[in-house]
Amino acid sequence: MALKLLNIKPGFNKQFTASGAEGQWIDGDNVRFRYGLPEKIGGWQSLVNATLVGAARAQHTWTDLEGRKYAAIGTNKLLVVYYEGDFYDITPIDTTKSQTSCNITTTNASATVTITTPAPHDLEIGDLITFENAGSFTSPDTDYTSVDFDDVVFEIKTTPTTTTFTITMPTVETGTGATNDGTLDVLPYVVIGPAIETYGYGWGVLTWGFSTWGTGRSASSVTLEAGSWSLDNYGQKLIATIQAGKTFEWDPIAVSGSALQTRATVLTGAPTKSYMTIVSDRDRHLFHMGTETTIGTTSSYNRMFIRFSNQEDPEVYAPTATNTAGTFQLDAGSKIVGAINAKDYLLVLTDTSAFALQFVGPPYVFSLRQVGTNCGLIGKHAVTYSNGITYWMSNEGGFFAYDGTVKSIPCLVEDFVFNNNNNTVGLNYDASEITYSSHNTLYSEINWFYPSKDSLQINRVVTYNYKENVWTTGTLARSTYEDSAVYSNPQATQYTRTAAGTFPVVQGLTTDVNSDYFAGSSIYYEHEVGTNELTYTGGTNAISAYIRSGDYSMHDAGDGEFLLKVRRFIPDFKALTGNAKVTLFFSDYPVDTAASSNTLPSITGPFTISSSTDKVDTRVRGRLVSLKIENDAINQSWRYGTLRLDVQPDGRR
Repeated sequence: MALKLLNIKPGFNKQFTASGAEGQWIDGDNVRFRYGLPEKIGGWQSLVNATLVGAARAQHTWTDLEGRKYAAIGTNKLLVVYYEGDFYDITPIDTTKSQTSCNITTTNASATVTITTPAPHDLEIGDLITFENAGSFTSPDTDYTSVDFDDVVFEIKTTPTTTTFTITMPTVETGTGATNDGTLDVLPYVVIGPAIETYGYGWGVLTWGFSTWGTGRSASSVTLEAGSWSLDNYGQKLIATIQAGKTFEWDPIAVSGSALQTRATVLTGAPTKSYMTIVSDRDRHLFHMGTETTIGTTSSYNRMFIRFSNQEDPEVYAPTATNTAGTFQLDAGSKIVGAINAKDYLLVLTDTSAFALQFVGPPYVFSLRQVGTNCGLIGKHAVTYSNGITYWMSNEGGFFAYDGTVKSIPCLVEDFVFNNNNNTVGLNYDASEITYSSHNTLYSEINWFYPSKDSLQINRVVTYNYKENVWTTGTLARSTYEDSAVYSNPQATQYTRTAAGTFPVVQGLTTDVNSDYFAGSSIYYEHEVGTNELTYTGGTNAISAYIRSGDYSMHDAGDGEFLLKVRRFIPDFKALTGNAKVTLFFSDYPVDTAASSNTLPSITGPFTISSSTDKVDTRVRGRLVSLKIENDAINQSWRYGTLRLDVQPDGRR
C-alpha cells in the first residue's frame, strides 16, 4: 500500500486511553512543544562547584543601581546570595538567642567541645551557629585558638542542659583538656523550618526517633509547613521574610563595599511574624500578607490580615492622616496562601478565593475587591505572572488564570496530576505547599514543580505552553526556578537527600542520610544550556528524553477491524544532533500490554536514527501500533518532524 503520514497533534493527552488518543501524544519526559513539534528540552549546568546546605525553597533575582546582578536563595537552613559565580552566606543571626561570655570544655583526643552559656540558650540539635570574639584560652589545657571558632559555622550536636550544648571540631583536642575555659560569643543562625512539610498536632507529629512513643507535642513546638522564604527587592534592597517569621533586609554592593561579607538584618519597624511579604512595584509599598494585627505581638498573628507600609518607607506601618500605611482583613477563606504582582495590581490568593489589590491613591490608598471563589492557591510559590495573565495551581484540583476574570484552564493532564488514586505520580496533597511555579519566557511555558504521591519532596513537573495551549509532564525536579529576566537563562535549584551540602562549610554537619537531622543539599543550575547535564563536580550526564504516542489503527472497512502490518517507515526529524531512537509498539487489543521486539519474527525497534537515515525496515503486526521517540546518551538532541508508515491490512487475527 501507499505510505501513510502519521499526523500527531501537539501536547499530551492523559485524559483518554492510549487507543482513544489516536493522533495524539500520551506520555513523555524532558520534552516540550515548539511550533507544534516535540523536541528535547535544553540542558543545564551547575553554576557553582558547591551545593547549598538544606532545601532551597525560594529564589529571587535583581540588580542594584550600578547594574550588578544578584540572585538570593533561601533554603530551610540558610539565606545566601549568588554573585558572579560564587555563593555568599548572608543568613541573619537570631539576636534574641545570642550570648556573650560563653566558655568551652574539651577533652584530650576528642573533637567534641562543650559550650557553656551564662543563660538558657534555647537551642536545638541541628541548629547552625557561629562565634565571634573568641579568646583567653588557657594553654596547655587547650590548643584551640580564636581562629578555630570565629566566623566558623557549626551544627549543634547535643544539648545536655539548658545552658550547655556540644559541637564537633574538625580536629581533636591536643591539649590536656579544658574546663569552662576562655570566652566567646555565640551567634545562632535564625531557625527557618524543616525540609519537609509536617502536619498535625500531638502524637506522631515529629520524625521517628525524636523522643519516646506516646509523648505529645505542644503546638508551640511544631512547625506544620516546610521552612520557606518570600524574597523580593525594594529598589535595590533585598527583602527576605521567613515563612511565619521575621522580615530582614540586605543592602547590595552599591550601598556597601562589604555587602557580601554582611549578613541580612531585621527590618526596623516591621511586623515580627508574617506569612510572606511582597513589594507593590508600581507604588513602592511593602505588604505583609498574613501578619500581626498588633505589630510586635506574635500572638496576634492572623493569616487573613494584611498590613502595608507607608509609601517609600518600608519601616513605617502605623496608619496616620499624613501617610499611606494601612491594613485589610480578608473574609473569604481561612488563610492567605500567596500573592503576586500582576498588571497594575496585586493578586492575593487565599485557600479558597482570589482578591485584587489596586493602588488608587489617598485617601483610600488601595482598593480591595474579591474576583474569584473556589479557586484557592495550593502553595505560596505555585503562582506566576506573564503578559497580563496570572496563572496558578489550585487546591481545588485544577489550574486557573486571571486576566480580569478568573478562568479555569482546560487541561488534558489534569487527572494525571491531581488524582493519586492508583497513581503514584499524582500530587501528594500533604506536601503540596512546597509546589513551585515559574515562567520560562524563552519558550512561553509555565512550570509547576510538585511532589508526587509517594514523595515528600518535589520530583515532578507539569508544564503549560500558553502560546500553543498544550500541556506536558515530566520528572524534572526543581525546588525553585527563576525566569531569564536578570540573567540570560533561567536559573533553578534541585534539592537532594542523597548528599550533604558543601556551602557554607559547616563543622559537624550531619552526613548520615538516615538521620533526623540530615539537611540534604541544593544544587544551583543554569538552564537551557547545551544538551547535557553538567554537574557541580565537573561531570557530564546524559539527559534522557522520550515521547510516546497514542495507538494508531487501520481505518479501512472499520476502525481496527483489521490487523495491520508495518513493513518500513520513513523518519523525518526537523533537527537531530547525534542519534535518536524510534520504537514501534504493537498490541491486538487495548487491554493488552503494548510490546516491542528486536528479534524475529517481529522487529519493532528500538531503531537508531541518525541524520543520514532515509528509511527503516520493520516487521510489525498488530491491531494497534504506537510510536516512541527517545534518546539516552550525551550530546544528543532532537526535534521530531513526522513519520511515514508503509502500512497495509493483514487479516482479522
